[in-house]
Amino acid sequence: MAMDQLDRRILAVLQKQGRISNAELSEAVSLSASACHRRVQRLENEGYIRKYVALLDARKLGVPTTVFVEITLQTQADEVLDAFEKAVARIPDVLECHLMAGTADYILKVVAENTDDFARIHRQHLTRLPGVAQMQSSFALRTVFKTTALPIS
Repeated sequence: MAMDQLDRRILAVLQKQGRISNAELSEAVSLSASACHRRVQRLENEGYIRKYVALLDARKLGVPTTVFVEITLQTQADEVLDAFEKAVARIPDVLECHLMAGTADYILKVVAENTDDFARIHRQHLTRLPGVAQMQSSFALRTVFKTTALPIS
């Protein structure tokens, strides 16, 4: 089914308040509780809502340092890309991995306790990734803003 404006309002609210009760959600979007519940179930079943998560505080969990790592591979052969992607997915400190168009083949978002911890991650994990020709790391000095909410048009 096509999404309508009501579905979009539901998604906008859920992106910012994932634990909102169905009663509160239905009130926020001006819909009966049962109709709202059916729409949320449909949005889940159709894959618009993939999962619900808790967003944790990296500083309180002891990993306040964010490092963006640009990686260039020796080649872009399918088997090299596949091996790299499987290996990088097993590193717990890597939060995101993006295949890129441009100068780097991949950009990773890595979290660490501090620069010494990142040096450990680099030495024990990143340097052992298959097919890597070059790596460049950039440390985030401060997060200006951060959101997981997608624009709902």
